[in-house]
Amino acid sequence: MGVQTASGIAERRTAVNWMLRDVHALQHLLDSEAFETGNPRIGAEQEFFLVDRAWQPSAVALELLALIDDPHFTTEIGAFNLEVNLDPQPFDGTCFGDMHAQLDELLTLARRAARSIEKEIVLTGILPTLRMSSLALSNMVQNPRYLELNRALLEMRGEQLELRISGADELSVRQDSVMAEACNASFQVHLQVAPKEFANLYNAAQLLAGPTLACATNSPILFGKQLWGETRIPLFEQSVDTRRSGQHLRQRSGRVTFGTNWVKESVAELFKEDITRFRPLLAPDSHDDPFDVLAAGGMPDLAAVRLHTGTVWRWNRACYGVIDGVPHLRIENRILPSGPTTSDEVANAALWLGLMRAVGAQHPEVSRMIEFDTVRANFVNAAREGLSSSLYWLDGRERPAPELLLDVLLPMAADGLAASGVDAAESEHYLGIVERRVASGYTGSRWQVSSMLAMRQQGSLGQRLNSLTAAIVARQQVGHPVSEWTAASLEEGGSWEHNFKSVEQIMATEIVTVAEDDPLDLAANLMDWHRLRQLIVEDAEDGIIGILSYRRLLRVLANNADDRRWEELCVGDVMQRDPVCVPPSMVPLRALEIMRSFGVGSLPVVEDGVLCGLVTEHDFMNIAGMLMLQQLEAAQDDPASPEI
Repeated sequence: MGVQTASGIAERRTAVNWMLRDVHALQHLLDSEAFETGNPRIGAEQEFFLVDRAWQPSAVALELLALIDDPHFTTEIGAFNLEVNLDPQPFDGTCFGDMHAQLDELLTLARRAARSIEKEIVLTGILPTLRMSSLALSNMVQNPRYLELNRALLEMRGEQLELRISGADELSVRQDSVMAEACNASFQVHLQVAPKEFANLYNAAQLLAGPTLACATNSPILFGKQLWGETRIPLFEQSVDTRRSGQHLRQRSGRVTFGTNWVKESVAELFKEDITRFRPLLAPDSHDDPFDVLAAGGMPDLAAVRLHTGTVWRWNRACYGVIDGVPHLRIENRILPSGPTTSDEVANAALWLGLMRAVGAQHPEVSRMIEFDTVRANFVNAAREGLSSSLYWLDGRERPAPELLLDVLLPMAADGLAASGVDAAESEHYLGIVERRVASGYTGSRWQVSSMLAMRQQGSLGQRLNSLTAAIVARQQVGHPVSEWTAASLEEGGSWEHNFKSVEQIMATEIVTVAEDDPLDLAANLMDWHRLRQLIVEDAEDGIIGILSYRRLLRVLANNADDRRWEELCVGDVMQRDPVCVPPSMVPLRALEIMRSFGVGSLPVVEDGVLCGLVTEHDFMNIAGMLMLQQLEAAQDDPASPEI
């Protein structure tokens, strides 16, 4: 099925007419009880990142897909991502062991193919070594659907996308594409449900969003900043937000949404709400009338409305599918992050699926027992704080997340798995992984933050992020759950070549700057207070317009030592205009050559005219030290080498 942007009036009208026809057909199928019921099936989708030997994101998805040559694998929007789809299977017996075995088998296939081209795969919610430069449009898979989606979203917004996330650190950046979506990787779990139980089970999925996420967070770091426990949540919501700045006071949902209310009767409500609240971005380039398909004895695929709901990203998503000519409904949990290990992921799936079974059986009217706004607040709190959050439950009590999970939800999940006929040993094994994780408080997010804290006095930020990523890969291959992981160490990041491939890896991003009209006395004090040899001069749009060196400042002071005229001078009177700058992608040794040839001790790092960092002579001392150490080790290992 081809797609096109539904941007013009005629295209949008056609897309809406097709969607309405599909929704009417869906309602007809519901009324005629055409859907499959009985033995439910479960499934999962695994997203992961691709990195090179220096632990940086590597845009080789299409090359790797060809090498793997397996229909279970498909692309994501980013060329440094891939997705693998597991086979559906009955929700009973050894379903989780079978899911785990197939997942490991397929990831082993991907890992072998990646290593054949000197790449690695990483299971994590957000890759620690991602940088703003990773989000270039050239790193988008050049698939017509992704390109059309990017064009349509930006056209609807009419301005750059903004990312504003506050945690321990604060992130505030602008994007001219939807590539920030590619920063997210999830482990999506599916549960097939009967139409008559859909409303209550979907509401149960909403209720369970907060508690299950609280014990599964694995995305605390983005662009080197520590943000939410599960930063995927605000990042995804903002990365495709078509609402323009200043429109958020109006009651309008973003296209990534938790929803606005409980489902009352059927799945059709969600499809109708998506049509009501969100204008179509894409449309199929052709459409088979669903009633004509039914009249001919077939089963419609409802392609138009499914394409539309694919551009409205609900954290719990309603899915329509057809297998062997019979339609079915699924609830897709998109909340859980990728990683830390496949054991953790399958354990998270077992917890959620067991709870879905138990809550659905024990509480036939979830929506009458707790307010929707409370459930949505639980979800946000869990995403922010993980196991440190406090959450409300159906009994109206607010509990710390660990207490709720250990005392209430894990026993309930065990009951749900038993009622589904899941093997008792499997249930005990996978729920035990969650129990130990909650009891220790050691989620993937806690491990990442603790590891960065342990390395805080060592190396550059780039080195620490490299080491964190390398440690994730090493521990995933061993396969022990995250509750058993040791903290990452700086040495795991590898040799100096891995840590110094670009200026972006070593530059400082916390920079003291001045404005052109600031008093020269302020500049002198800033240099004294912070022991700086130069200050960058920037304008109101963060563009660099000059640099003021300590040597230049001393010269001005010396020339005006006998009077007080220097107090009337401003930075713009003294600064050097049009300083030499380098891009963040430049090889560090080339930057050092430029620094020496111009006789300067530092270089501003600029991208698209905006100051993003500063690299100094001091930053290169790490490279020199590591290179000398490597040469000494090589000489010691080579008997023919002369003594050093």
